[in-house]
Amino acid sequence: MTNHVHLLLQPGEDAYKLPSFMKVLAARTTRFFNMLEGRSGTLWESRYKSSPVQRDEYLLNCCRYIELNPVRAGITDHPANYKWSSYNERINFGIADEITTKTELGGVTGTTSILDIDPVFLSLGETGGIRLKKYKKFVGENIAPEEIKFLRDSVKRGQLTGNSKFEEAVEQIIGKRIERRGQGRPFKNK
Repeated sequence: MTNHVHLLLQPGEDAYKLPSFMKVLAARTTRFFNMLEGRSGTLWESRYKSSPVQRDEYLLNCCRYIELNPVRAGITDHPANYKWSSYNERINFGIADEITTKTELGGVTGTTSILDIDPVFLSLGETGGIRLKKYKKFVGENIAPEEIKFLRDSVKRGQLTGNSKFEEAVEQIIGKRIERRGQGRPFKNK
């Protein structure tokens, strides 16, 4: 994308380290581009936005949303034609027959891919050919406008990307009630 970047990260047990990671990433990226282009100042318009994603229900949907973003923006006609897309990486490394050995963390051994292959992807089929066919079909399906709005709103507002069961599970873990908020600050009661 010309004005933003999407990252779908799995922080594991150290989720509290995500803000520090994003701070370092932003600083290094800014220094690199400023040096490369002979400029100074900030590179990013605003702070990063995040949303915890329900793995089984929404992981593939988030991947599809991210990989089709340049298509929706009119930059390209297919995610495979976008230089910075994870689509080709996922097709080449994440779906291949050779990649079937799972590690304890859900990743895969024996690849040079920058992507971790999640068990959700591996569950698309027994063989790489079946996974490839199903994932390409999934990406080619029309995304309902409600799904796009839900994914965008979840990230923009820092809310959960998941169903009611996911929200209940997170409520249990953090000990607080979670609700979908509207835009802006809540009104003060006088």
